[in-house]
Amino acid sequence: MPIRVLGIESSCDETSLAVVEDGWKVLSNVVSSQIALHERFGGVVPEIASRAHIEAIGPLLTEALDRSGCRLQDLDAISTTFAPGLQGALLVGLMTAKGLAWGLDVPLVGVHHLAAHIWANRMTHRDLPLPFLCLLVSGGHTEVVRVDGPEHFRSLARTRDDAVGEAYDKTARLLGLGYPGGPAIDRLATEGNPEAIAFPRASLADGLDMSFSGLKTAVRRLAERHVQAGMPIPIADVAASFQRAIVDVLADRMEKLADREGIEVLAVAGGVAANRELRTRLAALAESRGWTFVAPPIDLCTDNAAMIAGLGTELFRAGRVASLDLAAASRYPLDALAPT
Repeated sequence: MPIRVLGIESSCDETSLAVVEDGWKVLSNVVSSQIALHERFGGVVPEIASRAHIEAIGPLLTEALDRSGCRLQDLDAISTTFAPGLQGALLVGLMTAKGLAWGLDVPLVGVHHLAAHIWANRMTHRDLPLPFLCLLVSGGHTEVVRVDGPEHFRSLARTRDDAVGEAYDKTARLLGLGYPGGPAIDRLATEGNPEAIAFPRASLADGLDMSFSGLKTAVRRLAERHVQAGMPIPIADVAASFQRAIVDVLADRMEKLADREGIEVLAVAGGVAANRELRTRLAALAESRGWTFVAPPIDLCTDNAAMIAGLGTELFRAGRVASLDLAAASRYPLDALAPT
């Protein structure tokens, strides 16, 4: 019999529900974005996000079930994001999941949001060998993770300051490109010269961790110089050079860590995984070394519930179900997921 799991995602500014069969077949995956609500603030406002989740989650549940052709009684488990994220936003999804699990008398599965982003690669490339090395890049997180299984994730390197997505958003705001910044800069970069401006690539002497605050500062100072001189900011060249600097650092860390760990399978995950230049560079790196590179489809890069249901199915099969006392956690390191 097929296993059908409902996934619920509400960790930040997108409400999503999905039904996934056997951990990989997406029967439905509906998403309600809050970009329009937060755009005027230049970032996510937690209180607004929580209220929007409350308003959206009921209708989305009905839509997800209708599109999947399933009834509530057909579900074998309810999986939901429990960490990390905005506390109030997480609670909306978590409490909905608890109510459904209790009412239907089916297991509740708590899913780590970042682990689900990473596992989306295994959902869509079912023969992907373990271990693999995944570059996790999003608005709040940037790290390179070794993946040995659905509960075994080990962070090998991370940003010491700004996450890549955060750097994109702040730079886009500085250039007047609006929110969210990643897609805007990625589009504009195709019109500019990536070699026009020699932005810094931070190199930390004590390891392979990353830093992007200096790059963000360099962009601000360049913009200030142009304004003070009464000169227009070469926005396309800035976007292209900024993006090239980030991609250079990320590709460098992936190659060095893959060599160190002896892993020849690379993946990328998270919202910034939709970035075209990053995907192209990592694919070229893998090809040059005779390695394998995979990435999820674009709709599974941004926040979505299909990835929650996909990883939730693996955890359900392994008997890793939660009690109704499961708490939301705004912070929860990937390294803490491995069972004791």
